[in-house]
Amino acid sequence: MIFSKILIPVDDSKHSDSAVKYGISLAEISGTDIIILHCHRPVPTGLGEPNFQKAIDDATRESYAVLKKKTALLEGKDINYEEKIIGGSIAKSIKTVAETEGCDLIIMGSKGKSDLEGLVVGSVTHKVLHIAECPVLVIK
Repeated sequence: MIFSKILIPVDDSKHSDSAVKYGISLAEISGTDIIILHCHRPVPTGLGEPNFQKAIDDATRESYAVLKKKTALLEGKDINYEEKIIGGSIAKSIKTVAETEGCDLIIMGSKGKSDLEGLVVGSVTHKVLHIAECPVLVIK
């Protein structure tokens, strides 16, 4: 199967680094475009001003810092990529971006939890595996 666009949701973990590296390798082989996505938790609207704006600014700043670390792995590579930041329910946001952008593969890192642990703690990867319409490749 040939992929045209790969979504790689990232956080600030080594598992996320592994997913990006794997996605880079696959993109180099296939000429696939990549979307690097960082999702942050929703900011409560009831904070009031100026607290709400400060919370938004903090989330955005942290998201850009995460993206900068991940996109540094793409330096010197001949790969087309985009960066995206979105706030909200993380698993649902990943699904929405994959569908909206026409991604035909999602590559995610996993902390290696068992199915039971994933269900109990509700890991994002576990949730995405169950709601995504396209294939999900989990990298340990």
